[in-house]
Amino acid sequence: MTEKSTVSGSKIVQIDEAQIHNHLDRVVRGTVEETINNLLDAEADQLCNAGRYERSDKRRGYRAGRYSRKLHTKAGEVEVKMPKLRKLPFETAIIERYRRREASVEEALMEMYLAGVSVRRVEDITEALWGNRVSAGTVSRLNQKVYKRIEAWRNEPIEGSHTYVYLDGLVLKRTWAGEVRHVSVLVAIGVDQDGFRTILGIREGAKEDKTGWSAFLKHLKDRGLKGVKLVISDACRGLVESLGEHFPDARWQRCTVHYYRNVLSLVPRGKSREVAAMLKAIHAVEDRSAALETAERVIAKLKDMKLSKVAELVETSIEETLAYYSFPETHWRRIRTNNPLERIMREIRRRTKVVGAFPDGESALMLCAARLRHIAGTAWGTRRYLNMDALKQHEAEQKSVA
Repeated sequence: MTEKSTVSGSKIVQIDEAQIHNHLDRVVRGTVEETINNLLDAEADQLCNAGRYERSDKRRGYRAGRYSRKLHTKAGEVEVKMPKLRKLPFETAIIERYRRREASVEEALMEMYLAGVSVRRVEDITEALWGNRVSAGTVSRLNQKVYKRIEAWRNEPIEGSHTYVYLDGLVLKRTWAGEVRHVSVLVAIGVDQDGFRTILGIREGAKEDKTGWSAFLKHLKDRGLKGVKLVISDACRGLVESLGEHFPDARWQRCTVHYYRNVLSLVPRGKSREVAAMLKAIHAVEDRSAALETAERVIAKLKDMKLSKVAELVETSIEETLAYYSFPETHWRRIRTNNPLERIMREIRRRTKVVGAFPDGESALMLCAARLRHIAGTAWGTRRYLNMDALKQHEAEQKSVA
């Protein structure tokens, strides 16, 4: 503390908060250090069955000095005096507890980064909670441990049969030779034969083209993906061709929400609401034939509105959005859009946004995969998403009609 005189002659006491903070840190560390050392001495006495210099017939061992070691605690780094014993190994439960705590801190560091917390923020958090600032290099080293677990999870065999598969891609930034370039991360989730959702896979693609999608679908098929009857996605370039190559028996459903956006991008703002209502009317009818009839009326009206490009787009691509009509009506709402996967992709985007540009494709892939792995371990995959008995009944009715 210092004193400062004012114009009137009175004195104001000024407090150096940094000095007090440092003093308190030293006091706390000193207390923690003293407490740990006292506990270690007590533990050594218990192992020897006698106190220091105590003469006793029940004594099992003798003190042989101490050695120093550093230990990280929440109060900062302290120096502990480890007792050495003759005739007995000194195995301390106290240090083991700290080792477990340090291991949990390491795991927390990895989880923080892989959950999308920036490296600088991780450093700040560790300094506040652990008493030491962990460097970016340390975070990177720790992440290599969890990368192995994620890679093993990412390549696990796909068990069972998956009727519906949702596909989507995410474009992230990465640095390459001093330049910022883009890398695509492709994701798939599915609904299995019992109606539960599953994270099927994630893979890096140079870009969302036929080569990238073909490699991803082959990756899924090689790991055991089977029973696919409908694939739901946006109109990604090269995806439909790749789908026919690897899953020729599966139908393709173009996401209706993305389709509306594509069409409305060609519509003047003043007419967008009217056109949106017309498009929704196509998908609000009872079956595929009625939807096609409605589409014909919509196309004619669009031409009357002088929206020839919009009419042409609807005419050439509306059938891509009608595949869901071949499945049970109770499933329609959840299989005509890519919303189940889109919500997950939004969460991944939120997590990756804080990183900015990734140093390489692997770190981008691992961060996204870590988030998917976390989602897979939550209640997300334990709740029945669709009643697949409706599909069995629908298929039986189709066979009886045929």
